[in-house]
Amino acid sequence: MDVKIEESWKQVLKQEFTKTYFLEIATFLKTEKMAGKTIYPPGSLIFNAFNTTPFNKVKAVILGQDPYHGPGQAHGLSFSVPNGIPPPPSLVNIYKELHSDIGVPIPGHGNLTHWAEQGVLLLNASLTVRANEPMSHAKIGWAEFTNAVIEKISDQKKNVVFLLWGKFAQEKQVLIDETKHLVLRAAHPSPFSANNGFFGCRHFSKTNAWLMSKGIDPIDWKL
Repeated sequence: MDVKIEESWKQVLKQEFTKTYFLEIATFLKTEKMAGKTIYPPGSLIFNAFNTTPFNKVKAVILGQDPYHGPGQAHGLSFSVPNGIPPPPSLVNIYKELHSDIGVPIPGHGNLTHWAEQGVLLLNASLTVRANEPMSHAKIGWAEFTNAVIEKISDQKKNVVFLLWGKFAQEKQVLIDETKHLVLRAAHPSPFSANNGFFGCRHFSKTNAWLMSKGIDPIDWKL
């Protein structure tokens, strides 16, 4: 099927788009819409992470689990919300750690597009969700697709930093070749777990130190 996605990703993932599971995702989403279900993010933003961060630009991956399920929140970038939407609690904690780690002022918005444009792939394991029903699309095939994305990055690139926050993200570690990539693990930034090792993890400075050690431009984390 002809998926509207940035060209470098289209080439890397073209085999996935013809597999049965991916066709079943498309059919499921069409069925949900025909049944009058509201799905987030809007169709044009489902592949926003890929369209904003081309494959050849990926320097780091921040893995989320599920898109936000409230009105106007999800825009296809993990942990991010559009301008005008208050930053959710996990993102507030990300900002706190960012500030304590490298002194970046805490932004008044929750839009992480600036990171994505510099090569931070903000990837959710599921790319869609039904309104007000968290994890409602977690079992429709998206995990197979996003696992393939992680494997393609691991296999075809080198010196990428993977930031795995929380148990769910850390289960993806088996997909990553740690002989040529850096994996950083910490607790999830959710208010329920941030005190268990997310605060103080210093992943932002560690990411930049690794990138610079490999001759790669660091991320400007300031928003």
